[in-house]
Amino acid sequence: MQPSAPPYEERLTAPRSWWLVCLLAGLSMALILLPFGPLPILGGLAGGTAVAAVVVSSYGSARIRVVGGSLIAGDARIPVSALGEAHVLDPEEARAWRSFKADARAYMLLRAYVPTALRVDVTDPADPTPYVYLSTREPERLAAALDAARATA
Repeated sequence: MQPSAPPYEERLTAPRSWWLVCLLAGLSMALILLPFGPLPILGGLAGGTAVAAVVVSSYGSARIRVVGGSLIAGDARIPVSALGEAHVLDPEEARAWRSFKADARAYMLLRAYVPTALRVDVTDPADPTPYVYLSTREPERLAAALDAARATA
């Protein structure tokens, strides 16, 4: 029996400073409702903060997982047998691959607040996607998990 691939799971949570922006959005809504009295001000503060928090939370809920011989990144589920070499990208290379080196056909799960990334070639001839670009805080660990999953598949 072969050992199972090391589990990999990462959630691309939004930075802490974005939560401060949620509070500022609530304060802005409260200021907009200032002429209507104290109850609308409190409602605007609570409602504006809550709506902004939901938006930040949903944007920061993107997950990357290597599970059961598949790479799951956001809404995409790709078997590791369809993936080729993984390239670890430092912050400068990651910026280049999400801007002027980017291919419009590529699947990109990118978050600009995550400086490093992993680019994985897609080797399936039936798939027009040339590569998968994944923002990740631990690109080396993700590449190792993909290699291990490919070895056990």
